[in-house]
Amino acid sequence: MANYWKLVNDVIHGSDILLLLLDARLVDETRNSEIEDKIRLENKILIYVITKCDLVPMEQLEKYKKELRPCVIISATQHLGTTILRDRILIEATRAKLDKKMVVVGVLGYPNVGKSSLINAMKGKHVAATSILSGFTKSVQLVRADNRMMFLDTPGVIPYQEKDRIKHTLIGTIDFTKSKDPELAVIELILKFPGRIEIFYGIEPNEDKEQTVEDIAFKKHMLKKGGNPDIVRTARMILKDWQKGLIP
Repeated sequence: MANYWKLVNDVIHGSDILLLLLDARLVDETRNSEIEDKIRLENKILIYVITKCDLVPMEQLEKYKKELRPCVIISATQHLGTTILRDRILIEATRAKLDKKMVVVGVLGYPNVGKSSLINAMKGKHVAATSILSGFTKSVQLVRADNRMMFLDTPGVIPYQEKDRIKHTLIGTIDFTKSKDPELAVIELILKFPGRIEIFYGIEPNEDKEQTVEDIAFKKHMLKKGGNPDIVRTARMILKDWQKGLIP
């Protein structure tokens, strides 16, 4: 992680404009005050980019456009908002009187928040490798999007003192295969988004969230020998569907 921070510091220093990517489902949780402070100390331009907006009703995101400025809402997979983002980058470059033909744009954020997917969408073709597994990008990748801007894709970085494994599982920083307590993460997910998990798997809501996971296990026939529900395997399945963006 220390080496990752060195790469991030180099990207902040070497970029004209920085994009901080935030997951639309967990905007507040994917902000990184350490990165924001570093960008301000370097006196660089910061644009907040809320990704995966196709997974959340747009009205839920409108408040962030007022709180986080400038802010652009996009879906890289659906190619929503990419033209607006490009225009915003060029507007900010003009305001800052950047006297250069090529604007260098650094892309920052937690692991698995969609940095490489955004760069691919801005380029218009697959150039940066992507994966639902966190930590997939291991080094800085330089991508020329067009004749006006160059993107720097960085490894995802977690705030230095942050040790919340359940949060990291929900935002995909810890992928579903490596979560030590997947059932606890799923219960937190059910509590945080009432009804969404139940509707997706077609079961009735229950005040007992452990029972909810058991009901999903029975519905999906994820059982151990003897017919008991396999809670861990079921929880990993739910986390996989969540991290892949299959649960609306």
